[in-house]
Amino acid sequence: MATTRSAHTVWEGNLLEGNGVVTFDSSGAIGEQPVTWASRAQEANGKTSPEELIAAAHSSCFSMAFSNILNKAGTPPTKLITSADVSFQPGEGITGIHLTVEGTVPGIDEAAFQAAADEAKVGCPVSQALKATPITLTAKLA
Repeated sequence: MATTRSAHTVWEGNLLEGNGVVTFDSSGAIGEQPVTWASRAQEANGKTSPEELIAAAHSSCFSMAFSNILNKAGTPPTKLITSADVSFQPGEGITGIHLTVEGTVPGIDEAAFQAAADEAKVGCPVSQALKATPITLTAKLA
């Protein structure tokens, strides 16, 4: 069954001095989040950015895909800790994403863990949606 998730942003003012509020409509799980150009191109200062939202989506999607791949191989993970770093260069855009995962997976060796992580990196739906962006990965067993 297909699903659709929704969010919306209300933006006021010009790019450099304006500000916005992102609202997560589908779940309501995350309260309204402020966003500004400065939070995107400089310091966050308590505000989010499109890149942070992409990082959250990518780290959670990768973790789900990786967990599924490991489980199907007969080595379900006890724990996966995944971070995503999305790089943004003003005037150029998103220049890359680096995924880092550390996992506790009984009964697997480092090579099999790395192979499964590589498969998840390529196959997770967010990676697929972002495949025009270079995506790198560091994976290690805990």
